[in-house]
Order: sequence, then structure tokens, then C-alpha cells
Amino acid sequence: MTDFGEILQNIGEFGLFQKVLLLALSFPNFILPIHFASVLFTQSDPERHCNTDWILQADSNLTKDEQLNLTLPWEEDGTFSRCQMFVPVDWDIGAIRMYGLNETTGCQNGWVYSNTLYKATIVTDFDLVCQHANLLQMAQTVFMAGILVGSLLFGPIAQSFGRKRGTQIPVIVILIFSVTTGLCPNFYLYLASQFMLGIGHGGYPVNSVILATEWIGVSRRSWGACVTHEVMAVGQFLLAGVIYFIRDWRLTQLLTAAPLAVVAIYIWFIPESARWLLKRGRTEEAEQLITKVAAINKRTVSESLLEMIVEKETKKNGSVTILIQSSVLRKYFFTIIFAWFTVDVTYYCLSFSMGNFGFDVFLTQLMFGLTEVPAHILCIWLLEALGRKVSLISALLIGGFLCTLILAPESNAVAVTVLATSARFFMNVAVSTCVVYIQELFPTSFRQTATGLGAITSKFGGLLSPLLNMLAVYHWSIPTIVFSSLPLISGALCFLLPETRRKELPDSIEQAVGNRNKTTLKIQTLFNWWPAGHIRPRRNLRVAQHT
Repeated sequence: MTDFGEILQNIGEFGLFQKVLLLALSFPNFILPIHFASVLFTQSDPERHCNTDWILQADSNLTKDEQLNLTLPWEEDGTFSRCQMFVPVDWDIGAIRMYGLNETTGCQNGWVYSNTLYKATIVTDFDLVCQHANLLQMAQTVFMAGILVGSLLFGPIAQSFGRKRGTQIPVIVILIFSVTTGLCPNFYLYLASQFMLGIGHGGYPVNSVILATEWIGVSRRSWGACVTHEVMAVGQFLLAGVIYFIRDWRLTQLLTAAPLAVVAIYIWFIPESARWLLKRGRTEEAEQLITKVAAINKRTVSESLLEMIVEKETKKNGSVTILIQSSVLRKYFFTIIFAWFTVDVTYYCLSFSMGNFGFDVFLTQLMFGLTEVPAHILCIWLLEALGRKVSLISALLIGGFLCTLILAPESNAVAVTVLATSARFFMNVAVSTCVVYIQELFPTSFRQTATGLGAITSKFGGLLSPLLNMLAVYHWSIPTIVFSSLPLISGALCFLLPETRRKELPDSIEQAVGNRNKTTLKIQTLFNWWPAGHIRPRRNLRVAQHT
């Protein structure tokens, strides 16, 4: 029997095949951020007044000012009411002028909008203002709920039917519902379409990263997650430009369908993970793929190596019983998924709040996108130079500290935007590290399950973020206190994790736990020997082994 790491060393750890595969799987992430346009780029409180064209039936020659004076009540600040109108009456214009209107009601025929940043948003198209203003947060929540369900649904699909199917199906779902979202005639169909679009978003990114990572050797493994997130960061940068020039959420949704149609074609030619095939006992298919990959990378794979490829032991499957069996893996699992949850809560709270920073929304999004690009480039270097553990702890603690500074009473719009942008920079480093880390901590039989559960937990954090931001109605600082505290707590807990840099992906529970044993052995070496070279008492050795 031969390990898959040895196979990759022979056929090329990061050759032409892996590079093309990684770029092909990463490209859709360039488009995915644009789908956030309909819930991010909105004016939650645009200039408006009730539609009162009913009075034109009494006199069609009324000027705009006359119409508003006769049909709208005044606010205390001297402006027309934005949510109230006088109750329509069946009088002639003379009676209306003489007696005036006094009874008020909510807007009965929609609103008229003015001085808006955009040509069309879901707020203006579906009238999400006044008593319906909270429906904007509902739209954000429904989209994040779809992402959560997608992570829950496509994780088992990728585990049972292959990493390939786990990436292909979400692409088709995203393509279909990108079109339907842009064509929705009412808000409720929009919510249903956004939910389905979110399902596709929840399934594709994680499964595509796993498929790419399982084909990449130990020396370049961090590239799988970091390049994927780098492409997504470029998409964030593109998002600001697209919305600035188009400013129509429907057209933006429809424009994404063209490149997604190209992805939907070539995604069917993406190869399956040979590592997954071997674990499922499909050795012949794995051998054929390995031979093809070796040819693409201009390597030769020996017959003796192919003969050594045998079916791995499958008695221990990828169920959560692995966590029940191993307290060490259970500790790793809950620590890393809490870190991933924390990152998503903080990231999306900052993203959904960018319109409230008091700074230009386009410039804020541009800054967000520009800082994400170097964040993921830096992450590649950090993961290899400093390791996974130090990188994750540092990113969480620094990011949490920067979020805490937003609470400073002297902060102005520029300072808050800079702090939020810097915090997102470190959250981007943290999320790439989490995706790499969780795959290296657990064996092949549980890797997809662990990553899927981690993605579900993280997306649950994203689902909570718009709800958390709604707590600002009680006090503006509540959301910031919560999402700045979580990274600090999680960063401290990550000291429990082992370092996995430059170690082969574990294929068994024993190999996964071995990462901890090696770390423990180093600690024992330090604490079990006296300076004079004498061994410490046996009871102390036993304590060290259980630390």
C-alpha cells in the first residue's frame, strides 16, 4: 500500500494539471460576490414621499408643489412626511383647497423616490421602506439561510457521490437562480429565488476548495484555499465597479449569467478526486486518473507504484462517530469550527454595515475589495513561513482588537471605515487559514464531513450577522461589542490546536491524532528531563501525557 502523498510526489505536487484545475475551480468565485449586490448596495432610507396621484383626477393641471401641499402632512422639521399621506377623498379641487385634508394614513399607492444613488434597488422596486423597512434585513437573512442549507446539503453529497458532483450541481443552481432573481416581479418570489441562490453559494466554494486541495501536494497545499479566496477578493473589487457603473440590481444579476453559463459547461469536465476514489475502493478509476495527471504534468508513473495503489481501509467511515471515538479530534473540531463561525459573524457584520459607516459606500466597497487581494496573498506566505496555528491566532486577535477600536467615541467616518477595512483584512487571513487548517486536522474519511459541518457553522454565523446588526436599534454599540469579542475569545482557544504545516493529509484517525502526539512529545522532552539529564518521576510523565 502507498500513501497518496507519495503518489503526488511522483506525478507532480503542483504541476500544470493542478494549476489549471485550481484556476478552473476558482473562476466562479470571481462572480459569486456580485450576487451580494442586491442586498449590499441599497439605500435603506432613500428620499421619498407617498404616491398621491389620486388628486390629479380632481385637477390634472396641479403643479408638483401644489399636489404635495394638498396631499401630504408636514413633519416637525418642515419637510413632507415620507410615510404618511392624507386619506383620499371624492371631492372637487375647490372643496379640497377650501377645507383641506386632515385625516392621515399610510401610503396606499406606493412611493415616489428621488435623489437615489441607484437606478433600481430591491428597496425601491419592492418598497422596503417605512413599516416594511425591516424586510431588507429579512432579505439578507434569507440569503444567508440559503447558504447555510447549501452547506448542509452539498457536504453529504460530496462525501457520498464525490467532490466532482459537489461542485457541479451548485454551479447549475447558481446559474438558474441568478436569472430568476433578476426577473422576480415581487418581493416574495425574490426571497424564494435568493434562498435557492444561497443554496448554490453554500455548496460550491467549500467543495471546490476540497477538490483542488486533494490534488495538490503538501508543499503547495495552502494555495488551494488562498487562491480561491484571492479570486473572490478580486470579485469584491469588481463588485464596486459593476454597481457604480450599472446601478441596477436586476441588470447586475442577469449579467452574471453569461460567465456562469461558460462555467456550467466546462465544470462537467473537471476530474474527480483520486484520493476520494481510493477511499471509496474505486481503485481502477483512480489509477486511470493518476496516469492522465502524470502525463499532463509530463511525468512518468511507474508500474510498481500503480501496483501498490490499493483500496484504503473503509471500515471507519466519515460519520460523526469519529468525534465520539477521539477526544483529541473532538477538541480540534469544536475549536476550529468556532473560529470559522467567529470569522463569518465578524466579516458579514462589517459587510452588511458598510452603508452605516458614514463614508461613501462605493469607496468603502472598493477599499474592502482592495484590501482582500493582498490579504490572501499574504496568507499564502504566512501559512508556509509561520504555520497555521500562529497565523490563525494572530489574525483573530488583531482583527478582534481593531473591531473593538470602532467603539471609540472619538471615531469619525474615515476612522471607522479604516478600522473596519483593516479588521476585514485580518478576517480574510483567518478564513483562508480555517479552510486549510480543517482539512489538515482530520482524516480523509471525515475531511469532507468536518469541512461541511464547519461551513454550516460558519454560514450560521453569517445568517446571524444581519440579525445581530438589527440590535443596533437598542444601542448602536451592541453589534460591535459582540462581533469584536468573538475573535478575541476564539483566538485564545486556538492555542489548543496543533501545527500541521508541511505534514501530509492524514488518511486515518491515528495519523490525525499523531499530529497532537508529536506536539506532546516535544512538551514531554522539555518537562520530563532535569537540566542534569536525570529523568523526572514517572507520575509527572503521566501528567504530561494527558495534558
